[in-house]
Amino acid sequence: MGWWQVNADTLAGSRFVLSPLAETFASLRTLHVGVAAHPGEHAWLRAHLPAYRRRLAADPVTALLIRSGIGKSWTADFLTPPPYGDEAFEEEVARVREVAPDAARAHLAVSLRGPLPDPLVDRDDLPRRAAELLTHVWEEAVRPYWDRRRRILEADVVARTAHLSQGGWAAALDALRPGTRWLGENRLQVNLHEYPPREISGAQLLFVPVTPQVGWVCWKEPDRYAVVYPCAGALAGVRPGAVPESLGALLGPARAGVLVLLDSPMSTSQLVAVTGQGLGSVGRHLRVLLDARLVERRRAGRSVLYSRTAAGEVLVTAQRE
Repeated sequence: MGWWQVNADTLAGSRFVLSPLAETFASLRTLHVGVAAHPGEHAWLRAHLPAYRRRLAADPVTALLIRSGIGKSWTADFLTPPPYGDEAFEEEVARVREVAPDAARAHLAVSLRGPLPDPLVDRDDLPRRAAELLTHVWEEAVRPYWDRRRRILEADVVARTAHLSQGGWAAALDALRPGTRWLGENRLQVNLHEYPPREISGAQLLFVPVTPQVGWVCWKEPDRYAVVYPCAGALAGVRPGAVPESLGALLGPARAGVLVLLDSPMSTSQLVAVTGQGLGSVGRHLRVLLDARLVERRRAGRSVLYSRTAAGEVLVTAQRE
């Protein structure tokens, strides 16, 4: 297993940040694999996978670069620079573009666990090509959805922070992603691969959520390390469903939309993230639905989760038929 040695000061100074580039690379990996993790992602793949494949078919060098860079157990480091937080995509992708060509080739060799394919051996434009493909994925397949994705990621950070305050770092890190857990004695397991341990005490440690169900670790030695993890699957996979016209007429479209979303329990922050409505609006809808006994609430730790009652279930089911 791979683990990092982390002292108390480093752990106490760690923080959650959002990264448009991490979200874009996670989306690129999803396009590369071509397999969806949930129904919402399936619709996204159906919309964007054909254009992505056409682009790579027209640019075989970049296609080979990406196949080489996304290894079976390790991704070429230059493709995933650690974020700083509060940066625009353009600022982040510039760090990919500015990587020295010889460093990019060395990273690809690590990912491949062997020599580079002949078409990549002498090329000095690999960082530029990678940055251009990432920019294309951002512009075409991520940016149009970024406002909603950002709200989902922010809701995940809120939930993780609450988990942290309730159970400490051990509980928060154990729930982060498969292969990540607190081992004790200042050791953070970051994956299940057999890599040598790293001493990162004194460095900046960041935790970065993404909506695709993928994750990785990245660093800029010696001062910046990041664990990228998939946000809560139930939240990432939720997409606002179609509201039956008759139910919208009865309750109002926005309020009916909240009721339809509660197929499984959700918190107020999750509903805000998924619907795009303001916190006050969601709160008012929930109060009305509670008064009408169409939803109920229960406490889970420090969170309050809402779900449909039997009456709410009958109402939604009847309108869907």
